[in-house]
Amino acid sequence: MARITRKELKTDKFALEVEHTAEFFEEHRREILRYGAAGLVVVLLIFGYVLYSRKQHTAREAELGQAIAVQEAPAGGISGNGGLAFPTQEAKEQASLKAFTDLKSKYPGAVEGEVAEYYIGSILADQGKLAEAEKSYQEVAQNGNAKYASLAKLSLAQIYFGDGRTAQGESTLRDLMAHPTVFVSKEQAQITLARFLMTRNPAEARKLLDPLRTQGGSVGQVAITLYGELPTQ
Repeated sequence: MARITRKELKTDKFALEVEHTAEFFEEHRREILRYGAAGLVVVLLIFGYVLYSRKQHTAREAELGQAIAVQEAPAGGISGNGGLAFPTQEAKEQASLKAFTDLKSKYPGAVEGEVAEYYIGSILADQGKLAEAEKSYQEVAQNGNAKYASLAKLSLAQIYFGDGRTAQGESTLRDLMAHPTVFVSKEQAQITLARFLMTRNPAEARKLLDPLRTQGGSVGQVAITLYGELPTQ
């Protein structure tokens, strides 16, 4: 199952704050000019709340980064840089589940809580607990924002195809093709669907792969490889 790395959580915090500050006062310039000092006080109070909310988000993001660090730590050995490591994969999974479960409970409804729920599903899926994993993925798919929901739907499609719910899996992937995100592109959903249909419906898989073969980069390479593995007509 796909993972979100700590690197993807990093942004230039200072640059963002400067940009948002300028945007905020520009958006409220009319109110300040119209209501004078009283209006300025109100706007400053609102701005103070916005800054507080962003600081809270930064704190949640840091906690999420710590939980992901647990998930990314090596197991069965010693960390090469002296960092966190676990004696066994089981110990690592237990620690990871606890970290993400605590985060989910602490920040329900927040983006960080959604990511934690997604990670819980991925760990459970890796453990073979697919029914429990499906519940976590469904939670993110139904209530998460579009980016994380798309990742959850991609994982759900794998579960659906894995246990024979082919129609449900195909419907989920076609929905992702129609509504791509930065985390799951149309081409990724299309290739995933083609891969699952190669033996079940090779003609449809061929239709999905054919237009991708001329694309550059990894998309075209994967499409060409899979196209060559299709059963001959």
